[in-house]
Amino acid sequence: MDGGNGLNIMYAKTIDEMGVDRTCLHPTRAPFHGIMPGKQAMPLGQIDLPVTFGDQFNCRTKPLTFEVVGFPETFHAILGLPCYAKFMAVPNYTYLKLKLSSPSGVITVRTSF
Repeated sequence: MDGGNGLNIMYAKTIDEMGVDRTCLHPTRAPFHGIMPGKQAMPLGQIDLPVTFGDQFNCRTKPLTFEVVGFPETFHAILGLPCYAKFMAVPNYTYLKLKLSSPSGVITVRTSF
């Protein structure tokens, strides 16, 4: 979760482990800043993937656009403001939880360390 980030970011290793062919990436020419301090990062491309929050009884799925980056990863993906806006989700950084509404009630996404 990164509420200050205007992008959804996914690391190339995650795409590879998901079995997604890198030829599915859409080219992009827009670098971004702030991921690596003091350096500009150029994504390998963009990809649209369906993202689901919840479980089999209470879930929501929406397509999200991710910038795919090729530098060493710490995470699998970073969800930013575009994700929160699309799901109308509310992050709580104190408890590291994300809450969003669904037709069957509230979905709470918890972190795992």
